[in-house]
Amino acid sequence: MNSRRNGNGPRLLVIGARGFLGTFVTRRASSLYEVIRGDRSRHDDQTDAIINVADSESVKKAFAESSPDAVILLAAISDIDRCQREKDLAVSVNLYGAENVANACARSGARLLFTSTGAVFDGLKHGYSEEDEVSPVSIYGETKAQAEGIVQSLAPKSLILRVSLVIGRTRKTGTNSLLDTMIRRWGNGEVISAPVHESRNPIDAPTLSQWMIELLSNDASQGIFHTGATDSMTRYELAKAIAARLDVPQDLIQPEFTSKPGRAPRGPDHYLLTGKISGVCATQPPSCQEVIERSLNEVAEGSIRAGV
Repeated sequence: MNSRRNGNGPRLLVIGARGFLGTFVTRRASSLYEVIRGDRSRHDDQTDAIINVADSESVKKAFAESSPDAVILLAAISDIDRCQREKDLAVSVNLYGAENVANACARSGARLLFTSTGAVFDGLKHGYSEEDEVSPVSIYGETKAQAEGIVQSLAPKSLILRVSLVIGRTRKTGTNSLLDTMIRRWGNGEVISAPVHESRNPIDAPTLSQWMIELLSNDASQGIFHTGATDSMTRYELAKAIAARLDVPQDLIQPEFTSKPGRAPRGPDHYLLTGKISGVCATQPPSCQEVIERSLNEVAEGSIRAGV
C-alpha cells in the first residue's frame, strides 16, 4: 500500500476507534501507520474523522477527507440482547453500515479489515473452521453473517476476522469491556453469574490487535480468519479463573444453568479453530490462561513475540 498523503506511513482509518477494541488497535497501529481515529461524534482530541457508518453520505465524506489506504471497521451494535430487541438498528449499523464502508473501500482502493463473530455459527459442535457454513441463531449473528457476504462481494481483497470472545482492560468508562465490568462489579461486592453451558475460546485485545496489523501488512492475506485461544472454557470457568487471578472471593461468582428471561439466543459452543491464522501470522495463538494473564497484566502491549 502506498500512502496518498505525506505522513508517518500509510494512512489507516479505524472506525470505532474510541470503543473497547479500538483503544488497543489505534495504539498497536501507530508505529506503522498514520492512524485516523473515526467515531460517530467528536470527543476532544480523540477523534480525527466524524463517521456514522449507517449514513452513506457520512461515510463518503469521511473517506474523502481522510483518504485512507486501509480501513479497520470495528463499529457495530455488539450487544447481542439489544440487537434482538432492536432489529432495525442492528441491521442498519451491522449490515448496511458494513455495506457503506465496503462500498467506500471499493471506490477508493482502500483495503478493508472487518471484524465479525463466532455467533455466525449455531454452536452445536466443537470446533469451527473458516470453511464451515454459517448458521446464526440470533439477530446479531444474522447481521454479521450477511455483512460478511457483502464485504467479500464488494471488496474481494478484504480481511474478515471472526472472534469468539474478546477480553481486555481499557480502564475507561463507556466501552463494552467485559473485564472492566467484572472488576468494577466485584469491587462493589456484587455477585456475578456466568453461564456454564456456553463455551468460548477467548482472545485478549492486544493479541487480536497485533493479528490485525500483521494481516493488513501482508498483501497476500485475504478472506476469513478465525481468532482465539488454542483451548476453550465455559464463561463460568473463565470468570472463576479471572477471579482467582485477582484474588476475588470465589463466592462472588455463581454458575448460571439456564438462560435469563429476555436474553437473546446464543450458541453453546463457539470454539473457533485458529490453524489458518497461525500459519500466516508470526504471533501464535495463546492458551486461555495466557489470554487471561495478558489481559490482566497487559503483557501483550508492546511485548508480543511469536510463540509468547
